[in-house]
Amino acid sequence: MVGSFRSAALLLRLGGFALGGWGISLVLLQALLGTRIGQAQVAQMGPQVALNLRLAELALERFPPAAVSVLSGLQLGVGEPPAPDPANGFLGLGHDGRLEVQAKQLRYELCRRLPRCPQVVPTPGEARGVWIELASPLEPVWLYAGIRPQLGWPPDPLLVSLSLVSGSVVAAALFLLLEVQRPLQQLEKALGGVGRVSEPNPLPQRGAPEVRRLTRHFNAMLERLSISEQERATMLAGIAHDIKTPLTRLRLRLSLGGLGAEAREKAEADLDDLERITGQFLLFAGGGGTELAVEVPLQDFLAELAARYDGQPVELELTPLTASIQPIALGRAVANLIDNALSYGQPPVLLRLLPWQDDGFELQIWDRGEGIAEGQRSEALMPFQRLDSARGGHGHCGLGLAIAQRVARAHGGDLRLGSPQPATQSSGFCVSLTGHSIEMRPEARQQGVSKSVSIEPSIGPNPTKGGTTKSSRVE
Repeated sequence: MVGSFRSAALLLRLGGFALGGWGISLVLLQALLGTRIGQAQVAQMGPQVALNLRLAELALERFPPAAVSVLSGLQLGVGEPPAPDPANGFLGLGHDGRLEVQAKQLRYELCRRLPRCPQVVPTPGEARGVWIELASPLEPVWLYAGIRPQLGWPPDPLLVSLSLVSGSVVAAALFLLLEVQRPLQQLEKALGGVGRVSEPNPLPQRGAPEVRRLTRHFNAMLERLSISEQERATMLAGIAHDIKTPLTRLRLRLSLGGLGAEAREKAEADLDDLERITGQFLLFAGGGGTELAVEVPLQDFLAELAARYDGQPVELELTPLTASIQPIALGRAVANLIDNALSYGQPPVLLRLLPWQDDGFELQIWDRGEGIAEGQRSEALMPFQRLDSARGGHGHCGLGLAIAQRVARAHGGDLRLGSPQPATQSSGFCVSLTGHSIEMRPEARQQGVSKSVSIEPSIGPNPTKGGTTKSSRVE
């Protein structure tokens, strides 16, 4: 029942498009081609009117005008022609300039075909036409010839044919635009948002039947993705609970004694690594698209984050910038990058904040090490990839760069490995995270601007302990 109703509605819209296209095309064609068609009509009238004129003049030599009119069927007038009424123009709009032009053209056609140039008097009004003077031996006699208006009804057959063709084209174009192209553009935009928007909204089913079926499949895909996301969240919550509980019991047993100091220290380090790996796995699998964006001063945000590396060689060069970010996700991403620089690079580590493009920001993490080889950088950004030449420390599972790249793309930027061009530091390796402000939701705007956000620098204990005193330079 619903399908037949939609089909009937679609046919009605298509019929409306066709009728409207035909009407618009007819009016436009009459406006554009009406003058030329009128000229062709007068030129076509010329030979017939000239013939009628000569026959009427021959008949008037033997018969009175009334008899000639009855015998020939021509409309003749005796005496002076009726004077034009100024109030009776074309369609009752006053002076009919087009009729005067047509009268002059008809007189030109008659002069070409007759030995003399007859007088032609236009007559506007309902009986639109011209009176043509006949050569009569007695009183003045006039022959009437009607001329159709250029924008009259019924329209010229040629215009009707052209309007049907052009109207069909216009109707097809409107149908494709409104019923196919616009829904497809909405579908394309919605497809582009899948994976970027945390909860994309289903699209209304409109347009042609094929487009509606495609939209229905898209909405079904969104529903399946939503169900899968809910199931994954439930599973991850259970994993977090099931893993943290035995880890807590193991740490408690270690604290009760029974092991030597060296063995207990190694066991605690293994538990720290296991907690870090589990935390990074949960962070990567959990996504983070549900976190609200908060407008924060980035220089204060990063300074607070770097303060947790007290006692380690972390330096700051921060340009004052304000942006709407996901503070927890961005803080963990920057912390992962700093941890990697401390673990695998050469001190000191420099955290630099710079403006990027028009309204974006760029975070650069520099160290003095050799970094990752250029041929391995794309591989290093893939999840669960540990490069033997750059990785191998405890507590890392190859997710730090993948998490940072996901956070950068969620902010409309990207993660780049290697020194920027032109290089801003004479030597060393740089990891650059770029991004833009994220649109804030209404509930985030109500909370106001957060100026102090507490972010843990890493998941689990800090893998690097001890070191030199932190040097801080804030612009």
